[in-house]
Amino acid sequence: MDKIFEIVSKKLNLSMEQITKTMELLDEGATIPFISRYRKEVTGNLDEIVIENIQTEINYLRGLNKRKEEVLRLIEEQGKLTDELKNRVSNANKLQEIEDIYFPYRKKRKTKADVAKEKGLEPLSIIFMSSENMESLEDESEKFLNDDVLTKEEALEGARLILAEKISEIPEYREKIREEMLKLGILTCKETKKSKELDEKKVYIDYYSYSEPIIKMPSHRILAINRGDNEDILNISINFPEEKLSFIEGRTLVDFFGRGNSLLEEKKQIVKDALIRLIFPSIEREVRNILTEKAEIEAIGSFKLNLKNLLMQSPLKNMAVMALDPGYRTGCKVAIIDKNGFYKHYDVFFLVEAMHNPNQLSVAKKKIVDYINKYEIDIIAIGNGTASRETESFVAGILKEVKREVKYLIVNEAGASIYSASKIAAEEFPDLDVTVRGAISIGRRIQDPMAELVKIDPKSIGIGMYQHDVNQKKLEESLNNVIEGVVNTVGASLNSASWALLSHVSGIKKNIAKNIVDYRQENGNFKNRKELLKVKGLGAKAYEQMAGFLVIQDGEKALDGTIIHPESYHIAEEILLASGSSLKEYEKDREISRKKIEGINLDGFIKEKCYGIETTKDVYNALLRDRRDPRENFDKPLLKSDILKINDLKVGMEIEGTVRNVIAFGAFVDIGLKNDALLHISEISDNFVSDPNKVLSVGQIIKVKIKDINLERQRVGLTRKGS
Repeated sequence: MDKIFEIVSKKLNLSMEQITKTMELLDEGATIPFISRYRKEVTGNLDEIVIENIQTEINYLRGLNKRKEEVLRLIEEQGKLTDELKNRVSNANKLQEIEDIYFPYRKKRKTKADVAKEKGLEPLSIIFMSSENMESLEDESEKFLNDDVLTKEEALEGARLILAEKISEIPEYREKIREEMLKLGILTCKETKKSKELDEKKVYIDYYSYSEPIIKMPSHRILAINRGDNEDILNISINFPEEKLSFIEGRTLVDFFGRGNSLLEEKKQIVKDALIRLIFPSIEREVRNILTEKAEIEAIGSFKLNLKNLLMQSPLKNMAVMALDPGYRTGCKVAIIDKNGFYKHYDVFFLVEAMHNPNQLSVAKKKIVDYINKYEIDIIAIGNGTASRETESFVAGILKEVKREVKYLIVNEAGASIYSASKIAAEEFPDLDVTVRGAISIGRRIQDPMAELVKIDPKSIGIGMYQHDVNQKKLEESLNNVIEGVVNTVGASLNSASWALLSHVSGIKKNIAKNIVDYRQENGNFKNRKELLKVKGLGAKAYEQMAGFLVIQDGEKALDGTIIHPESYHIAEEILLASGSSLKEYEKDREISRKKIEGINLDGFIKEKCYGIETTKDVYNALLRDRRDPRENFDKPLLKSDILKINDLKVGMEIEGTVRNVIAFGAFVDIGLKNDALLHISEISDNFVSDPNKVLSVGQIIKVKIKDINLERQRVGLTRKGS
């Protein structure tokens, strides 16, 4: 274990103590958010990213050691484990290296070489290696004729097959060829015979006759090609340039047979057979797996970043919302949500001028005005699905006549239908139809994006690309880590958070989250954090992990509304006393108490009390200021009062938009049209941009210029160049 910690210590440039102490906490079940916030003295003030890196590296090396033990056991069971082999496995630093060593011993289907060995031809293959000429070799082969080997040529062919397999199983050759293929291989795509039948919309037409050096292939293209392959629309192969193929053949020939010229043509054919028939197809599969894994890591990384930025969007607090889920035949579903996020009323409007009659339009107009006045609506949230723009046009026209200042915005409704049919939606609104629940979701996700979006599978909320083509287990783990990180950064209100939100708080599992909500419903609001210990199934360890992240505003204890952990309340009280104040005064008159706290000699206090420096500073700062929502530092959503049509646009026009999705080749930006406009990576800046995520983030408000307009396809291209 110390060796693993030492390796990670050097790789991450951290002390052994930091690695050891951090892993002790993680192995004991502490969460990353808890460790980074409340165990700073233990880890040496490591943040969440570094702690996650430590965990990832240690888990990889632990998995590596486990695989080493497994491989050694499997080889030993075959009676083939030597001291040399044992040392090679033990000293391997990569999983692929271990697999290369194990390759010859892996259970596989009987090969042609295996059949030749069963016929007793392995000794002839050894003779083949040292023979000077064909005549002597043929003479030797005659000694191996029997009922299973009838001719000399059959015996020699068996020897060739055995040698070809030996070449294909040498780890060093496999590793070198894999490296060469990754550097110099050319991936080629061709359409299959079934492509016309399976690809009716010509989604993959760009790849019907396509080739590219794999070293230049971006992740999104690799995943797109993989999908075409899986759908039996594309045939994929990786080839070497001709000159490189000749070089590999020549080098393998010398490495295996030496520099002698005897039986040169025979040996060349054996090497060619080993490479073309055995090594290349196997290495090609491995290389494609490596490319896929790399592409998945990048795709998941981009998805994680988009999800984090989406969840961290600034909430529009204390705003009464009229949420509209547009539709044609079934009408526009309406949900009224008050300033505190509570559902108040439901209705259906028929407001599409091209489909609904004048009477329906008149009723819809009157109801919108009435609801705006009755419920003091601040914002109208319009889902961006079917009939979205017709609904927007109708609403924009009405708002010009309304005396109360009301704005509207288009909301990405991705995942709303999934939420509306989910178990949590049924628990929240058991008496409401799924269509109502969907409208409520649309409205609430502007009031508090994080609290609402955590109820929906992240893969269904309209961010990222190729999320269904990557490793689903890795994707789910990664996205859950992001949600956990964001939720714990923001914190959760113990007396109002849903169980879906609570389940992402440090130390809270789904069943405990439900028990907390059940307790709240049966006993009323929590009066203090310690009351959590009365919740069924919630023990001291879980309480330790969660308490600091759960806030109680206007509870019995003022400290329960801060990020101060209950285990540090005594430090807070001592700081108050040392400043000439008290907890009682702090609860009664925060302003007077804080003026006194500001005058304390904090360094002297820490030295006298011997408390942890970082913990004491955090407690001190928490006493001085109210808990702020970190999301307030991000851009607020763009609110509108009038509609924009594609015909209103002109090339060169400058406009504001909201980044909806950041992908490898750029970003999709909502500028108020039916379809999001594309800001290609090449148009993001006057300077070269290698990764759009380094410049843009989901929810960001940016100024762009119209670069091109395609009226036929209703598409708009954007640019930020020259801005």
